[in-house]
Amino acid sequence: MSQLILMASPTPNPAPSHEVLLHIVSLSKQFDEITAVDSVNLPVYSGEIFALLGGSGCGKSTLLRMLAGFETPSSGQIFLQGREISRMPAYERPINMMFQSYALFPHMTVAQNIAFGLEQDQLPKAEIEQRVQDMLQLVQLKAYAKRKPHQLSGGQQQRVALARSLAKRPRLLLLDEPLGALDKKLREQTQIELVAILKSVGVTCVMVTHDQEEAMTMADRIAVMDQGRIVQLGTPHEIYETPNSRFVADFIGSVNLFDGSVVLDEPDHVVIDTPDTRVYVSHGITGTQGMPVSVAVRPEKICLSRQAPGTSERESPAEDGFNQTPVTVQSMAYFGSFTTYHVRLASGRLIHVTQTNAARHEEHSLRIGDQVWAWWDGSDVVVLTR
Repeated sequence: MSQLILMASPTPNPAPSHEVLLHIVSLSKQFDEITAVDSVNLPVYSGEIFALLGGSGCGKSTLLRMLAGFETPSSGQIFLQGREISRMPAYERPINMMFQSYALFPHMTVAQNIAFGLEQDQLPKAEIEQRVQDMLQLVQLKAYAKRKPHQLSGGQQQRVALARSLAKRPRLLLLDEPLGALDKKLREQTQIELVAILKSVGVTCVMVTHDQEEAMTMADRIAVMDQGRIVQLGTPHEIYETPNSRFVADFIGSVNLFDGSVVLDEPDHVVIDTPDTRVYVSHGITGTQGMPVSVAVRPEKICLSRQAPGTSERESPAEDGFNQTPVTVQSMAYFGSFTTYHVRLASGRLIHVTQTNAARHEEHSLRIGDQVWAWWDGSDVVVLTR
């Protein structure tokens, strides 16, 4: 844990409240014949970090720009603390936006960059100085106050941009791909530091990202967007463990999808036939016999063993004989803490399996070409009807 996390705030505010700070109502944006944002309805709670997640062209950046006032909605409304702001000029909104490029002034020092917005607002000189010092302390850059941006690392520049955005004490902070300019290792470290800073000041934040890991690490809630619409809204755990469609399951992390049809649907379990195995699911879906569905199983939920699993290895004896299939190890990659396998099923298709390397020396480690069994528990399966 970095020193910044430990010292960011003496009075942290880690949990968002249930007060709606930002309310988006039926918001749409058309560019000629193209609908970039399509009837989005969304509440954002006070103090939460909220992520708009999606691929290129999904509408997330256009939505963020409408919140900032850089784009005018074609229809719909934006309420901030109950006040309608969708037609309010950007400079009048109590909102600050931090761009991926950071947009720091190269000829100004760190302290001058942080003070710039406050000087534009013509605050008293003493108050500006105090806020600049507070921000430098918050982001742990007091020793760098007189340096120019080119004399800082990428992570330090990112913190200067954040300090400048927070100095004006906005009610809402918008982050556009906030860590996109950083390399992978620094990005992972900065994700945690950034969350600590945002929580320490209690600011409400809406961030745009295409990076699923970034959204999962930083956000209290995530809206997954596709073709201008929000296709699923929930916590990172809900989005990952219970995706509501093939698109979300495939977009968030890695997933194995088996197409099949419902054979039996009871209140406490479902049986689904697929070309590779018969699947037992530990909950009902209120479906009909013969209904086409997809079964989603995350790679880390699948076990590989040299023998078919017995009843003793299952969560429920009812699963014995289900959720298992012979496979051949096609390829493998060692990543230190875990190993990934691509295994080939009898049908010829490949599935992805991830296993934790719990022991330093694996006596029964698998090799390419080994014929083994892949199996999983019925509680680890998600049934997708669309």
